[in-house]
Amino acid sequence: MPKVLVSDKLSETAVQIFRDRGVEVDYLPDLGKDKEKLAEVIGQYDGLAIRSATKVTEKLLEKAVNLKVIGRAGIGVDNVDIPAASKKGVIVMNTPFGNSVTTAEHAIAMMFAVARQLPEASSSTHAGKWEKNRFMGVELFNKTLGVVGAGNIGSIVINRALGLHMKVLAYDPFLSEERAKELGVTKVELDDLWAKSDFITFHVPLTDKTRDILSRDAIAKLKPGVRIINCARGGLVDEAALAEALRDGRVAGAAFDVFAEEPATASPLFNLPNVVVTPHLGASTTEAQENVALQVAEQMSDYLLTGAVQNALNMPSVTAEEAAVMGPWLRLAGHLGAFVGQMTDQPIKAINVLYDGSVAEMNLNALNAAVIAGVMKATNPDVNMVSAPVMARERGVQVATTHQEKSGAFDGYIKVTVVTAERERSIAGTVFSDGKPRFIQIRGINVDAEIGEHMLYTRNKDVPGVIGALGTTLGDLGVNIANFTLGRTRSGEDAIAILYLDEPPRTEVLDALRRTGKFLQVRPLHFEIG
Repeated sequence: MPKVLVSDKLSETAVQIFRDRGVEVDYLPDLGKDKEKLAEVIGQYDGLAIRSATKVTEKLLEKAVNLKVIGRAGIGVDNVDIPAASKKGVIVMNTPFGNSVTTAEHAIAMMFAVARQLPEASSSTHAGKWEKNRFMGVELFNKTLGVVGAGNIGSIVINRALGLHMKVLAYDPFLSEERAKELGVTKVELDDLWAKSDFITFHVPLTDKTRDILSRDAIAKLKPGVRIINCARGGLVDEAALAEALRDGRVAGAAFDVFAEEPATASPLFNLPNVVVTPHLGASTTEAQENVALQVAEQMSDYLLTGAVQNALNMPSVTAEEAAVMGPWLRLAGHLGAFVGQMTDQPIKAINVLYDGSVAEMNLNALNAAVIAGVMKATNPDVNMVSAPVMARERGVQVATTHQEKSGAFDGYIKVTVVTAERERSIAGTVFSDGKPRFIQIRGINVDAEIGEHMLYTRNKDVPGVIGALGTTLGDLGVNIANFTLGRTRSGEDAIAILYLDEPPRTEVLDALRRTGKFLQVRPLHFEIG
């Protein structure tokens, strides 16, 4: 009988699910706070069910000699060392959709609160005052709501806002015109959203691309009197710049559930008039907490008893027999998706995947999921092979699969093409006999590129001096090249280079390359290796 430890507070109903399914369970909800005691006992267990209090570190995993699965009741897994868990062969699961409605409702509640100044009016009335004239609010009816991020939570907010008879503008890099029409929103670029919205709400993850998406410069473009709501992630908004805009009246109000630093004991937004703040309560409802607890108990039980994998962050949904053969191809599929995802800045309408030769006989659903996850990780690092296809469907991205018999020099290969409104971008790769994935074609140009964690892609005209400029610039700035691959269409025409570097290329390196005037494109790339 498998044995599970629940080291954080989980509902009794969830604990009972383990027992009903035939899994032995120890419910010790305070143990996660005692790192030493947890390390002493973790070796007894096959599964560990947690919330956010338990920290699963590499050191703890060294003691977890029997651990097979970690289940996080919730979406965030910042408290789990996923690379270390992967090395130990421990599956990490989360419950990505259990609190979507709750989080969306909190955003709507915060919008009402800041529109009608409810917290301040409540405090005033509690103090024995009767200040009706002081708290003049605004209606939501017929106002324009700008939604940044139209995924799972964002689409629920859109639905609720339309029910309030608001006009909705949406910005999302993956939102197609077809999906926007289905949601009932107008798809716009960010500058239009900033300029036209009476309320703006954020529903995107925090990535390098979204950090300070509402920057000081963006705040200067906002419609006067706008109100800002952030129940997504701290760091999406420049809090200091927003505080200045609130003080001088350009922004009428703000409602924040998340902050750049948490727990937030201080913020530029604190103690400002008409700013509503809550302590990261987006997922804090009885229903949401119960939902994620029940889901994680079901998922962990399924895996421990039957081997079924759901919502795994570090393992594909394939059988044990398939995994031995498919492992390198799954990694390749993810790398191909990651390449085109990082290279594409426009909304993606379609992802087309071609499987040739031996790989065409494998589990294409799992391979497709790996491709889609690779593409989506460019804008959402929390995506996994289970949630990626859902995310693609939500955004109206069409996924098409073609498979064919061996047609070229390789025993098998995968080609991924992404389609936007303006262009198509493709890349192909294979797995060599050493089990290592390789890129074999980019932009129709044949290459043989080893894939590393940190890479640099350049495009130029095939003229003398380009390679020298590339090597000299990197050398002068102390960047070591592990591998260097070149390719071209024909003499004097398009040429590319893809470099495997020992470290991420710094901003000054990228800027220096662009200043040479030799390159049509310079793009840093990152791949998850392991």
